[in-house]
Amino acid sequence: MSAQLPIEPRQQASSAVAALVLGILSVVLCPLCGPVAWVLGRKAEQEVDASGGRIGGRGLGTAGKILGIVGTFFIVLLIGLLLVGMVAESGGASSFG
Repeated sequence: MSAQLPIEPRQQASSAVAALVLGILSVVLCPLCGPVAWVLGRKAEQEVDASGGRIGGRGLGTAGKILGIVGTFFIVLLIGLLLVGMVAESGGASSFG
């Protein structure tokens, strides 16, 4: 039986976990976190790619980026619905008066 050297875990990209957490928050609670998650996720991917394999967390960064894109889409959808509602309401009020 040969002695095995302990495997040291790779360090995670600094913004990978933050991107994932903000991405989840952007889909579940607060879509305003979406653009921040998108940027941090992209930053984490670039950091991992530039490290040459010394640090990990690319998957976390990618997941955070994708969730951030979805959260950003929710913001755009919400703004669009609000604008349509405002236009419909103002158009209805002026047709009666």
